[in-house]
Parts: sequence; structure tokens; C-alpha cells
Amino acid sequence: MSTVPTQIRIDETVKKEATALFSRLGLDMSGAVNLFLHQCVLHGGLPFAVEMPRYSRQTLDAMAEAKHISRDPRVESYGSMEELKAALEK
Repeated sequence: MSTVPTQIRIDETVKKEATALFSRLGLDMSGAVNLFLHQCVLHGGLPFAVEMPRYSRQTLDAMAEAKHISRDPRVESYGSMEELKAALEK
């Protein structure tokens, strides 16, 4: 199977996050894009539902912030409600 070079424009932050994700999955960007395109062909369309979010911008921003915090090793976490309560009472 021959391949052809393809150029696409991607948001820098999305590319960085996607590259890290694909790396953890053992894929590079080219492999991930090829996988996506093969799935599109097999499904006869996008391999997932495309929907408008039903959340407000404020909710989406809060979700993104929570996701960022959950992955930040510098943010303290607690193993129980008792630990959290003790930290809040300090």
C-alpha cells in the first residue's frame, strides 16, 4: 500500500495533548490519523456521534479546569472526606 504525504493544521495545544495521549497508546500522530480515517471508512462516516454540547461555557470551563487540576501532580489530593475536612479546618 503506498502512502501520500498530507498536511493538516491543528491547534498547538490539542496537538501536544493528542501526541502525549497517542504516545501512551503506542501510536504516533500519523498512525492515529490513519486509524481514525480507516474507522471512518469502515463506519461510512465518523466513528462517533458529533453533537452540540448542552453545557454552558461556564460549565465547560469548569470541567476543563477540573480535568487540568486532576492531572497536576502539584495539586494536593485527599484519600478520604476526613482528610479533606482536616485540611479545610487548618
